[in-house]
Amino acid sequence: MATGTEPQPKSGPAPGGGVRDGTRAAIGVAHLRTDRWWLAPAATTAGLLAFIVYSTWRAFANADYYAAPYVSPFYSPCLAENCEPMKGGPNWEILGSWWGLSPSILILIFPLGFRLTCYYYRKAYYRGFWASPPACAVAEPHKKYTGETRFPLVLQNIHRYFFYAAVPVAGILTYDAVLGFRDENYEWGHMGLGTLVLLVNVVLIWIYTLSCHSCRHVIGGKLKHFSKHPVRYRMWQWTGKLTDRHMLLAWTSLASVALADLYVYLVASGAFDDPRFF
Repeated sequence: MATGTEPQPKSGPAPGGGVRDGTRAAIGVAHLRTDRWWLAPAATTAGLLAFIVYSTWRAFANADYYAAPYVSPFYSPCLAENCEPMKGGPNWEILGSWWGLSPSILILIFPLGFRLTCYYYRKAYYRGFWASPPACAVAEPHKKYTGETRFPLVLQNIHRYFFYAAVPVAGILTYDAVLGFRDENYEWGHMGLGTLVLLVNVVLIWIYTLSCHSCRHVIGGKLKHFSKHPVRYRMWQWTGKLTDRHMLLAWTSLASVALADLYVYLVASGAFDDPRFF
């Protein structure tokens, strides 16, 4: 039965290009969606832009990132000699004194690369910034679609290696959270609001990292028989449950790492006093 949207015969590139060529359904309007489909990509763009602006400012500020015993996750581990002294903290001056820029730049490249190549974030910023496509059943404005087969998008395939780098970074942030059980004089057995902030942040960082699709592949990939690997099968099932919530974990962990840095900044700059629980 004719529906009025049958594909038209091919006659060269269509004026609209992209998905509007002659092999597609002959729909006169841009799309048939009547809901507010633009709301999700608009909110995504606003959220990512806010994080980019904030994290860029803090990464280049090179100040107010340590208030004993708390260290900002943006500056941990600190790999240059120009880091603030942090007794028992993540001061690993392996690069010596030649590095004159903010030490945050040295470490942020790893978690940033992990998130930038993440399957969820790719979908988010492809839709939010490039409208490729802007939403389901909404045609993209581009004339060609090459996927991730060409430079620079082909570099998205190194996501699994950023996952390997993200795991030790999460481990170091765990170490920082444990150090939060000291007081400002480095005495153990204390806890403040900052300790709780760092703990919540590192938990969210870990479950986001473990929900990564590459993590799931590392655990359960290249197996022919799950029955012969019951432990890996059980772990693969657990990570699968986290992967189902990958988008939620991506946003909550992104917000928590920014809030953790903001908390340390407020305490270090003297704008806020860290309440102590014990």
